[in-house]
Amino acid sequence: MSQHPSAAEPQITPELVASHGLKPDEYERILKLIGRPPSFTELGIFSAMWNEHCSYKSSRLHLRGLPTKAPWVIQGPGENAGVIDIGDGQACVFKMESHNHPSYIEPYQGAATGVGGILRDVFTMGARPIACLNLLRFGAPDHPKTRHLVAGVVAGIGGYGNSFGVPTVGGSVNFHTRYDGNILVNAMAVGLADTDKIFYAKATGVGRPIVYLGSKTGRDGIHGATMASAAFEADAEEKRPTVQVGDPFSEKLLLEACLEIMARGCVVAIQDMGAAGLTSSAVEMGAKGNLGIELDLDKVPCREAGMSAYEMMLSESQERMLMVLDPAKEEEAEAIFRKWGLDFAVIGKTTDTLRFVIKHKGQVKADLPIKELGDEAPLYDRPHVATKPQAPVDAASLAAPMSNADALVKLIGSPDLCSKRWVWEQYDHLILGNTVQKPGGDAAVVRIGEGPKGLALTTDVTQRYCEADPFEGGKQAVAEAWRNLTAVGARPLAITDNLNFGNPEKPHFMGQLVGCLKGIGEACKALDFPVVSGNVSLYNETEGRGILPTPSIGGVGLVADVTKTATLAFRNAGEAIILVGETAGWLGQSVWLRDVCGREEGAPPPVDLAAERRNGEAVRALIVEGAVSAVHDLSDGGLAAALAESAMAAGVGARIENAAGGTPLHAWLFGEDQGRYILACAADRAEAILAGLRAKGVPARRIGVTGGDSLTLPGEAPILLATLRRAHESWLPDYMAGEIING
Repeated sequence: MSQHPSAAEPQITPELVASHGLKPDEYERILKLIGRPPSFTELGIFSAMWNEHCSYKSSRLHLRGLPTKAPWVIQGPGENAGVIDIGDGQACVFKMESHNHPSYIEPYQGAATGVGGILRDVFTMGARPIACLNLLRFGAPDHPKTRHLVAGVVAGIGGYGNSFGVPTVGGSVNFHTRYDGNILVNAMAVGLADTDKIFYAKATGVGRPIVYLGSKTGRDGIHGATMASAAFEADAEEKRPTVQVGDPFSEKLLLEACLEIMARGCVVAIQDMGAAGLTSSAVEMGAKGNLGIELDLDKVPCREAGMSAYEMMLSESQERMLMVLDPAKEEEAEAIFRKWGLDFAVIGKTTDTLRFVIKHKGQVKADLPIKELGDEAPLYDRPHVATKPQAPVDAASLAAPMSNADALVKLIGSPDLCSKRWVWEQYDHLILGNTVQKPGGDAAVVRIGEGPKGLALTTDVTQRYCEADPFEGGKQAVAEAWRNLTAVGARPLAITDNLNFGNPEKPHFMGQLVGCLKGIGEACKALDFPVVSGNVSLYNETEGRGILPTPSIGGVGLVADVTKTATLAFRNAGEAIILVGETAGWLGQSVWLRDVCGREEGAPPPVDLAAERRNGEAVRALIVEGAVSAVHDLSDGGLAAALAESAMAAGVGARIENAAGGTPLHAWLFGEDQGRYILACAADRAEAILAGLRAKGVPARRIGVTGGDSLTLPGEAPILLATLRRAHESWLPDYMAGEIING
């Protein structure tokens, strides 16, 4: 290509290379690959394609160990989203992605465009989105920025999702000081498609038109993907221009136009312009199809004058798509897009050269080997050090600093366990009219069309377990998602993940990633719960302080009949309460130990995957046959917190008997042993249910009875449900109103 850079293009210097996030040895690799110094535009393209966010250069090696196949998996990782078969010719399409760095810098737009991007990933596959979820992690409540970030992120998620017209049905919100300078905003979208009408990014055919669709290109989001692949230093505020700006109304038009031209058979290949914008979408379509791509940037619709080739290739302006069209259908496709008021421009063509050629104003701005841009991205086997295991906490040696009743009221009103109603009431969780179980339960349930089938959806991770023991924490994150789905009566089918970790160049943080992935892989295999899509978000640290390892799990399960799902609410007085699963009183890394005793220590609870599966399948069978009136899985806060949540849900109290055996009572009530559920059933059916569970090798015992307006723990005065509810419901609204200064 011509080596006469225009006067406006800077010379390639070591400093310029470093500012693009490329290390000296990576630049040497570029020189070897193309046999000459790159142009400024080419340097930008390599920077986009070879950063951590797009190339997974630190994680690819370890992601290979995850199970991604099952008879019901149609498409695993590697496409815009994962696809599973849910029967009757229908497919569920879903994925989770992060928008962490942008949301810290500009919380409203960062979160809003995170939602917009994940929705595009789903409808790019030919699916109509039916639900959104999220997983949010904020800093300590008393950090000066936390309240502002919570307000902006929640408003951004609600503003985009509500305007686009898809219900936000579930999520998870936690606080911890390790997220002070680097919050997590993970967005998940779920859609429905016909199994024989899935669309992929692989381009086919030489000489076919490459079409730009959607909104115009601006200067927002340039270097967004590169920023997402770097740690924050003191200059985080200066990165505001790298945050994209979203328009949910344009995206709604884009959705309808895309689904219409897909239905008309116009589309050969389609790719969302997400991270690294035009660059990654064009390269991925060509490389997957073993084709070259030629683009003429003079044809790109721009909303700002004088944009350079470099700016156009790296812009992450929102609501844009790239397609390869059937030439015979080009006019029909254009008419549809014009009807919806969207830009439609033929900006290039497929070639047989395997080159990625960019032209602008009569000059060749880039001419690169297209396969190598992706395939030859650096792959690192980074040094990693396993987290040193902590000793288990001896429950018998821990004296309870307050009564169990007081501890429960404190925990149920703490930042992590309090009601998140303040958050989810800002989301339209009922639009489209198919939400059967709204936020606040173990999993959301969404009806498919007229029913009776439905999908159960959840997001979860217990990051303090992952910090203490990445392997067990990774196992538990998957098991918890599986349990959430099981608790409503769904058959868990597959997960998407969002792997949020610190700086992979530091062996300790890299060891956390490796350990969690091993745990996730083992749990997915044992539970027949494959990973079909996901995202890796590394360099989540600020001025050298990394986040807690947070491998978010988004789970999807199938419900045969939405009228037969279970909820966590005790609904009838006089019913038996049954505890399913072994209770040893495991207090290591429990919220009781942290929030009541002020100690974050100990080994997390071990996860017995065989018991997890056995217990869960037995509980699901009881739900399906209608034998139980309430089911709730046990997690943070253990048995006592679960009982309080079930009692508050419909205003039916309970009296609990001491069934702790030799376990200290506070450990029995607040221990976080895994693989457990509480069930409520008619009193005259309890013995038959217990016998049936024991026959399957499932530990179970009757622990109490429902009824009244209070929750009575063994040896304690009754706690009025009104007292529990006041503690549970008030913390977050009071905090956001500025009435609580310290968490």
